[in-house]
Amino acid sequence: MNNRVLIGMSGGIDSSVAAMLLLEQGFELVGCTFRTYDSIRESCLSKEKGCCSVESIMEAKHLAGQLGFEHHIIDFRDTFKQYVIADFVNEYKQGRTPNPCVVCNSHIKWGKLLEVADELGCDRIATGHYARIAPMNGRYCLKRAADSRKDQTYFLWRLTSENLQRTIFPLGDLTKQQVREIALQHGFEKLSKKTESQEICFVPDNDYRTFLAAQGVVSVPGDYVNKDLKVIGRHAGYTNYTVGQRKGLGIALGTPAFVTKIDAENNIVALGDHDDLLENEVRIRDCFFCGDSSQPVFAQIRYRSNPTEAMYSAGKLTFAEPVWAVTPGQSAVIYQHDILVGGGIIE
Repeated sequence: MNNRVLIGMSGGIDSSVAAMLLLEQGFELVGCTFRTYDSIRESCLSKEKGCCSVESIMEAKHLAGQLGFEHHIIDFRDTFKQYVIADFVNEYKQGRTPNPCVVCNSHIKWGKLLEVADELGCDRIATGHYARIAPMNGRYCLKRAADSRKDQTYFLWRLTSENLQRTIFPLGDLTKQQVREIALQHGFEKLSKKTESQEICFVPDNDYRTFLAAQGVVSVPGDYVNKDLKVIGRHAGYTNYTVGQRKGLGIALGTPAFVTKIDAENNIVALGDHDDLLENEVRIRDCFFCGDSSQPVFAQIRYRSNPTEAMYSAGKLTFAEPVWAVTPGQSAVIYQHDILVGGGIIE
């Protein structure tokens, strides 16, 4: 492989520090930032500062200039709309709760980044993700980051061994605090204090209901039912809810109520109590598994959930202890000894 690396830059602290570290290691860098969507805010008076906004794109370009390497802005709005936004909207229409970052990473940040790397003569790509890469059984696998609080392997489970063979994660062995200190040591005080958004990048203020309405998804009121399928009230449209939701239901039953199921075809939202959301088995689709199925695994059914011991077999996870609020559309990601060995979309 040559020494030329294409680094994906968001304008944030993580990808910026990743670039600084790679330069110190002697790599020849080429920066790349994708324009992926038209922000609703950019058509208004206020500025958006999130990932992939015009402001963050220009911050990335400016930083590449300060560090002394070339930078390209690539317009992938049509591709992003075709894969990420279309999937996001369709999943909600089906009564599921999608994770667009998983789709974006596989189709955009790696699928397209590798294409751009080939065009620019770069053998490898790099990003500011908190993840590591480890060999296992003749293939390249993801390994959890050293900083468990920042580990992002959950969002990267769809990356292939071929993707990882050409990938560098400079931050995999660092903590977030160490990354901030590196930015400060390099003279980027403002960058070292930069906060990060936890929202979906293309959904302003995390208001996905307004976003869906702008995409033509109409919320039609329907029935709430209980576990016996008895109608107990009216909801504002099934796309406004997700499994496990408690707040914003607009109904008082005298005891805490949670969304337990969404029937998109019939526009019905089922409510129940906390224990109605406990499950021992989870079925997943679009899955892969490269671990040892005779041994226990640890699976996460959402990004912030604790890994839970389970057994995996043919698209099914059987948990040692019940897991709560299994949400169709989210990813179930499977680990053995901190190595990501599988994943799939929850059915």
